[in-house]
Amino acid sequence: MSKLKLGIIGILGVMFFFFLPADAAMTFPNINIGMQQANTPQDFSNGLQILIWLTILTLAPSIFIMATSFIRIVVVLSLTRQAIGAGNLPPNQVITSLALILTFFIMSPTLNQINETALQPYMNNQITQQAALDRGAIPLRNFMFKQTHEKELALFVRMAKIEKPKTRDDVPMYILLPSFILSELKTAFTIGFVVYLPFLVIDIVVSSVLVSMGMMFLPPTMIALPFKLIMFVMVDGWYLVVKSLVESFVT
Repeated sequence: MSKLKLGIIGILGVMFFFFLPADAAMTFPNINIGMQQANTPQDFSNGLQILIWLTILTLAPSIFIMATSFIRIVVVLSLTRQAIGAGNLPPNQVITSLALILTFFIMSPTLNQINETALQPYMNNQITQQAALDRGAIPLRNFMFKQTHEKELALFVRMAKIEKPKTRDDVPMYILLPSFILSELKTAFTIGFVVYLPFLVIDIVVSSVLVSMGMMFLPPTMIALPFKLIMFVMVDGWYLVVKSLVESFVT
């Protein structure tokens, strides 16, 4: 797969230089990141902020997975694939891509609110960086609170040994985030169990029929797979799964 990607990139590069006009001016970006001696406290503060932002960008994929609807979606889609029993079909790339697309679709109202209240004012120099972070966290926290169960939230509050929060604003982020993840896993496995039941019934029926016919050495999964696929296609399974996932976030 990596060789194929490199080959495609190489072909595109050759085509780019081949069709480029001879008199066209070529400009290439030059990005330099280095360490220099800080002459003033302001220089040190700016360098420290850049280091913090680089660290945040490095952890951005993990933050995106942990604080959005991605966890529930990818778990349910993976359980659906296992319930069908078609091996690695759809492949992991398709499952992950579909989960990302659905995540952006579900999170679009939250992302738009963050953009309007925090990002755009900060880019226009209307608010400070800290104010942008505080404003941007509000829509994300509201989304997470809607999907977090009180039982999981109380568990982490008790384990952290802090005073019981009186309002949502009093709940720290380090309490809300693991509570949200645990709630998402619980909800995802609940939906996955419901998806699994029809396929389990087909497996039991096929196994019982094979045993009654004396075909005990014939793999039941091989016989049950066509029936699972037919049932899944007839009921428009992917439509129902995706519809249920999206509607589970509507509050």
